[in-house]
Amino acid sequence: MDDLKLRSINILIGANGAGKSNLVSFFHMLTEMMEGRLQSWTRKQGSADRIVTFGVKETAHIFASVRFGRNGYDFTLAPTVDGGFVIQEEKTFFDGNLGPIKKSLGSGHNEVWLPKHYKKLSEQQNIVTHCYESISNWKVFHFHDTSDTAGVKRLGSLHDNEYLRPDASNLAAFLYRLKHEHEATYEQIRKTVSLAIPFFDDFVLKPQALPTEEEQIRLLWRQKDSDYPFWPSQLSDGSIRFICLATALLQPEPPSTIIIDEPELGLHPYAITLLGSLIRSASKRMQLIVSTQSVPLVNEFSIEDLIIVERENGASVFRRHDEKDFELWLEEYTVGELWEKNVLGGRPGPDGGAGQ
Repeated sequence: MDDLKLRSINILIGANGAGKSNLVSFFHMLTEMMEGRLQSWTRKQGSADRIVTFGVKETAHIFASVRFGRNGYDFTLAPTVDGGFVIQEEKTFFDGNLGPIKKSLGSGHNEVWLPKHYKKLSEQQNIVTHCYESISNWKVFHFHDTSDTAGVKRLGSLHDNEYLRPDASNLAAFLYRLKHEHEATYEQIRKTVSLAIPFFDDFVLKPQALPTEEEQIRLLWRQKDSDYPFWPSQLSDGSIRFICLATALLQPEPPSTIIIDEPELGLHPYAITLLGSLIRSASKRMQLIVSTQSVPLVNEFSIEDLIIVERENGASVFRRHDEKDFELWLEEYTVGELWEKNVLGGRPGPDGGAGQ
């Protein structure tokens, strides 16, 4: 396939099974690789056979090439007989003035060596550093679990507040830190949440000391004209997800790239409009990759913000359109309506791609 170039806003749209979530999973895999957890992540997915396309009999390896300006990182993963992966090839890349420079980081190991090389001094230190720090600074957020056992609803350690975790399980501790160290950001989050949840007034963030344990904190809240603290279970699932989304997109020290899969789940139409505004504003401070099935959310963006995902001959294909090609259509229809009408593609067809 052609190179997929990512911009500050990247909205993935397409039919179910087209491959949007696979791209999100790819970024999740990269994060786990940088933490030395490739084999652990692979086991959680079932095995390498369930990750590669049509199983190991059809797909002998996974190759990926990622570029950050003039720097890049390439790797090839080959399935093993025990259901894991082995690093078949791993190298860094620099597009120098005299031509490309590639350096092998080794092969035959179970976990990638980029993090190990990052910690060592070498002639390639600045290339390795750029690649490692770029990938490590990507965060995949997934706020789908709002069940009674979800971490966001439970007590958590107060000291776990350095960054917002992918499932927002430390949301209370993170908001507590923002309230005391980034008051303006905290207030912005509070006001944004109150726009989506009109009866919401503020969070109630009071640490409590448990016997022989460190301080704990829970995400409590209060409504307007009341000082009674409510539990997170007394908010709707959509309200909790919006709080998580607002915090992730307004955080004062954001990752370089944020990836979110179907953020619109359970949100009121007005909250989806707010979400679109948050994403556009956040794109000035970070890169965003968002997978969605929501027509109202797609309406918040331009055609050039969209990446159309379709299946062709059993493979996922990612395309961008030039908005100039749709100027006449846009005089009468919204971007979301063009998607619904399959003018942009990305709707179910015989192979999961565009209809005829």
